[in-house]
Amino acid sequence: MALVTFSNPEYKDKTVYAVAGSHTETLLKLAKEHKIPVNHDCQDGECGHCVVRVTSIDKKTQRMGYHLTEKEQTVLRQLGKLSKDQIDQLMVDDLPSEWRLACQMIVRDEDILVEY
Repeated sequence: MALVTFSNPEYKDKTVYAVAGSHTETLLKLAKEHKIPVNHDCQDGECGHCVVRVTSIDKKTQRMGYHLTEKEQTVLRQLGKLSKDQIDQLMVDDLPSEWRLACQMIVRDEDILVEY
């Protein structure tokens, strides 16, 4: 089980449990199940409305590597969140990006903060 804390300056923070490693448990699905108002539109990783910033709650632990999907790479570059060089370096270093699309990110077995 993972703890996912959703944070937004306009709303009270909300922490929920997530099943880690489920191939269908995206951040967006989790947010919708718990009535957390994460912006979204297409829900397929093409519009970029569900962009979120994901960081580790436990600052002592490095985030688990989880590569960006092709759709995320394209959309995050278009939004100016990541450059091609940054994406390439994340893959070489096997580090996760702090910028993700909530509709594409699968929850891992780690406690995270999701800023939306």
